[in-house]
Amino acid sequence: MIDHESDLAHVHEATEKLLASAASLDDAAVAGPSRLPGWTRGHVLAHLARNADALVNVLRGLPMYADAATRDADIERDAGRPLAAQLADVRASAERLRDAAAGPADWSRTVELRNGVTDSASRIPFRRWVEVALHHVDLGIGYELEDLPEEFTARETAFLADRFTGLDTVPATTLRSPGGGTWTTGGGAGGVVVTGPAPELLGWLAGRRDGTALKTEGGPLPTLPAL
Repeated sequence: MIDHESDLAHVHEATEKLLASAASLDDAAVAGPSRLPGWTRGHVLAHLARNADALVNVLRGLPMYADAATRDADIERDAGRPLAAQLADVRASAERLRDAAAGPADWSRTVELRNGVTDSASRIPFRRWVEVALHHVDLGIGYELEDLPEEFTARETAFLADRFTGLDTVPATTLRSPGGGTWTTGGGAGGVVVTGPAPELLGWLAGRRDGTALKTEGGPLPTLPAL
């Protein structure tokens, strides 16, 4: 069962952690490359701020973004700002989202995200937690997948495994971590078992690791679609 109130608390904690880490940067570092191809750290921070505002729209029953071009243009517009402006925007937009989620609401209702994707409103806080946590790693400033809370790693691994379930382009795959976690994904012919530390499994599913630290049985490491 999804506990949106608990997830909102996790979002706040993750945001504070990201802001504290990013505060150690300077303007030159913010303008430097992140781990995401083509994006500086400023792009990552600008995206996080605009994503928070977009989720406010979702909770209010409005389109998440006006359109894809506007989303991209807003990130590009804000990417080049100095550190102080970036941090202030991430914090202020996070507070707007927190305020929007604080009022009485039907959390069981269905909401619409980008590209026609729908989900329960109750899952929006977790989706935001994913944005904050993984993009903290993407900043490349010392916070790694191994630093993520175990609960987050297990839940996001399950979410991504489910996302690829049933795809004929991905062979039927079982994921196993030494800690006892087991997930299944894919749906094509064959059967592959992928074993490795939970952070490595998550990194592979999320496109943050190349999978070289994972062991496979029954075939090569599957190629996953882009997220």
